[in-house]
Amino acid sequence: MGRDSGCVGIVGLGLIGGSIGLDLLSQGIEVQGLVHRSATAERAMHRGLVTAVSTDPSCLAHCDLVILALPIPALLHPPAELVAALPADAVVTDVASVKQPVLDTWNDRHPGFVASHPMAGTAQAGVEAGQRDLFQGRPWIATPDADTDPKALAVVEDLAGRLGSRWFTAAASQHDQAVAMISHMPVLVSAALLRAAGDERDPEIRALAQALASSGFADTSRVGGGNPDLGVAMASSNREAVLKALAAYRWSLEQLEDAVIKTNWDQLHKELSRTQALRPGFLNTEAEFNP
Repeated sequence: MGRDSGCVGIVGLGLIGGSIGLDLLSQGIEVQGLVHRSATAERAMHRGLVTAVSTDPSCLAHCDLVILALPIPALLHPPAELVAALPADAVVTDVASVKQPVLDTWNDRHPGFVASHPMAGTAQAGVEAGQRDLFQGRPWIATPDADTDPKALAVVEDLAGRLGSRWFTAAASQHDQAVAMISHMPVLVSAALLRAAGDERDPEIRALAQALASSGFADTSRVGGGNPDLGVAMASSNREAVLKALAAYRWSLEQLEDAVIKTNWDQLHKELSRTQALRPGFLNTEAEFNP
């Protein structure tokens, strides 16, 4: 996967970084981790996420591919010592769920940068969250632009293939709008659901609702009950696309509400039949994108 060293550096060993490390190690690839805290480094070694780990960015000097598995704010305001430590001839990629701001930040910082986003995750976070086969069958999308080195892009595509992902490319603006609809907006919609249920003023009704909540409520509320910092980062870095998606959602909700207000059950049935038909298209693991 690049130079003779075949070493992959991973900056950040949370869910995504740790999972990548586990999969690459299982393939015999040397993995160099970089984390902030010594305690995290010790736990990463204990869990077998990496071959070696350090808190010193200079550890990346021998890596031919570096994966920036960092929170969005850290990617948009990268520490100068990290940028300086990246080998000039390495390929560098990220895993953030927004792409245009990341491209704008990194294109001037490293010649081998490729903006990418593996579409996989769980509700877990931190050094304990990494797991094997997280990316198997999941989309991995890159958003190259005119400054992206085709050879560097091929290296990231190879990485995605090694992890079992389905490879896509698109413009950063397309990615950000699409992800706003199927990832960022659902966080806020799910949060609103939790607020509506949690703000019930009758304590007995609220307690009963909590006791009766089952898999349906768990599924629809999962992302709204996730990491607040991540939710804010997604909304703030992809604001225009999220607002556009929320406007579309608000209009759709109003149509359903109008049918209930007017007791127009035929219309409601028609709307729910349409959504029933739409859902499989968003769950199709064989879906393709041909811009």
